[in-house]
Amino acid sequence: MRALVCHAYGPPDDLVIEDRPALAPGPGEVAVDIVAAAINFPDLLVIAGKYQDKTPPPFVPGNEAAGTVAAVGDGVKGFTPGDRVIVMPRGGAFAEQCVVDSSKVVPMPAALDFEQAAAFGVVYGTSYHALRQSAQLKPDESLLVLGAGGGVGLAAVELGKAMGARVIAAASSATKLDAARKAGADETIDYRQEDLREAVRRLSDDQGVDVVYDPVGGDLAQQALRGLAWHGRYLVIGFASGDIPAFAANIALLKEASIIGVWWGTWLARHPDEHRANLRELLAWINDGTIAPKVTETYALDDFRRAFRRIATREAVGKVVLRLRN
Repeated sequence: MRALVCHAYGPPDDLVIEDRPALAPGPGEVAVDIVAAAINFPDLLVIAGKYQDKTPPPFVPGNEAAGTVAAVGDGVKGFTPGDRVIVMPRGGAFAEQCVVDSSKVVPMPAALDFEQAAAFGVVYGTSYHALRQSAQLKPDESLLVLGAGGGVGLAAVELGKAMGARVIAAASSATKLDAARKAGADETIDYRQEDLREAVRRLSDDQGVDVVYDPVGGDLAQQALRGLAWHGRYLVIGFASGDIPAFAANIALLKEASIIGVWWGTWLARHPDEHRANLRELLAWINDGTIAPKVTETYALDDFRRAFRRIATREAVGKVVLRLRN
């Protein structure tokens, strides 16, 4: 099988495509022939050796994919060869085949194609956990989503609307904001054209927003924190800007606000039953058309450098996917 391999920490351009032996599942595992795998911003950090959990090289990166079951190990129930599935491994997705624990395999909804299915797990899992468990978002509350044109941002917009919130989408271009409006955003802010804090004040009648969803960090974080309402909740999702903000503690004090870190991968390992309940709810929304993964760019494995560059430069709208096989 062909696989994208990181031999030393560095930029995605240094990854190499190699031929590797086919994989066999052990007890409790499932081997999956990967059709499509999605790229996420944290993949860049993993490859560079800058992620919270470091994987020693050599390794195959990638954390979400979709394909068909090739084989099942002893003790696995509910899956048979040929089943169309979504897989959420901790690495190994950027290859024509991966082996994962059966708990990380989900039947693929008929409503999705392989590219959409590959783009489902991480962004919707992260965003739903953030809004449901971390922020406890309530109907009729206001939600400000930064980076609203990216993968997790668009998922947060969709889920916020599904949960009954008033969603304000903030992004860096008209194209991204148009995508956010199509995903259900009630209001939009182009933070390259206007001050984010002033725009939030205007759109909230000077009351501020109840929840901020921030996968961007940097200077925007300070402005958004000041845009919180009384007892607002600030969700730290990631730092796509490259800058980790130092929050003003006095703002949190004055507003009795909460700054909440969100690390979905660790949470789901600690709370598997709640994670499975989240997945059931998300899949129900997929099946009834409430939400749908937004895949805007698909690249062949041989064109991986261009695909990663779209993520690194933050030019992509929605999800970028690698096609591993036809």
